[in-house]
Amino acid sequence: QVQLVESGGGLVQPGGSLRLSCSASRSIFSTYGMNWYRQAPGKQRELVAGMTSGGRANYADSVKGRFTISRDNAKKIDLEMSSLKPEDTAVYYCNAKLLTWDYWGQGTQVTVSS
Repeated sequence: QVQLVESGGGLVQPGGSLRLSCSASRSIFSTYGMNWYRQAPGKQRELVAGMTSGGRANYADSVKGRFTISRDNAKKIDLEMSSLKPEDTAVYYCNAKLLTWDYWGQGTQVTVSS
């Protein structure tokens, strides 16, 4: 079993920046695919950014050029968010996936508001 814990959420003004982090209880990020999802009130959970075990990143069109996913080490990944917009407000979840293994964190709230 793997536990994932997100941190770094909070309240930020439009145009501001935040860095989210996801820490794993085991060193899995060198072999698992890792993803950041978000879910806004009344909306479905959506994939924001992902990175393969080989380091290839992909992004939702809505965040391209503003968000950057990175792997700090085998137990920690980050999501650097800049030029934040009110529509980025959501609970952000860390996810690690490999074959049938699929782990989720509890989520961290990001609110973009003036």
